[in-house]
Amino acid sequence: MNRESVKGIISAISAEISENKDYLVELDQVNGDGDLGISMDDGYKAVVKFLETAEEPDLGKLIMACGKTFNASAPSSLGTITAFGFTGMAKALKGKEEATFEEAAKAVLAGVENIMAKAESKVGEKTIVDSLYPGAKALADNSADPAKAVEEAAKAAEEGSEATKQMRAVHGRAAYSAERSIGILDGGSVVGKLIFKGIKEYYQAK
Repeated sequence: MNRESVKGIISAISAEISENKDYLVELDQVNGDGDLGISMDDGYKAVVKFLETAEEPDLGKLIMACGKTFNASAPSSLGTITAFGFTGMAKALKGKEEATFEEAAKAVLAGVENIMAKAESKVGEKTIVDSLYPGAKALADNSADPAKAVEEAAKAAEEGSEATKQMRAVHGRAAYSAERSIGILDGGSVVGKLIFKGIKEYYQAK
């Protein structure tokens, strides 16, 4: 991983979010504000635009700046949560201009763990964490084989997202009608699934 691959990965994720923007809005209209697809699309597009001219070689500093850009462009709870992820990754990659696949995978896991710590959330609470954590764990656990790692991560994230249908919401607006949230797919978890799908698409296109 270097500055150029960060650009490529974020662009691939942004493309997935943009393609599924309307679907994310539909999911969010059930238990949320209905702006999930819009805010996530805005956030990732803003980061893509920022990276077009960014010249910072230090991956930690670059990814930290990505988080700040995302947070400013996607003013929502999930925007803040996503920024926590960037911050965790940035700290793990501080001082590095290049990172191995294994180091990058560990940084992704560190980002997700930072989300869990800052947002006080864990797997099983019907949030983005339900897809992000299994995806990041699979990426790190299989990092010796990058091709396998991205496949397993995308699969784990998708399965984690699907599992939210059976969960009762604990956080956010959906928690006010927790019983009614059972049977409904969590929109945030779909964002997490799309993030790992984007990572897979980037590496398979290389």
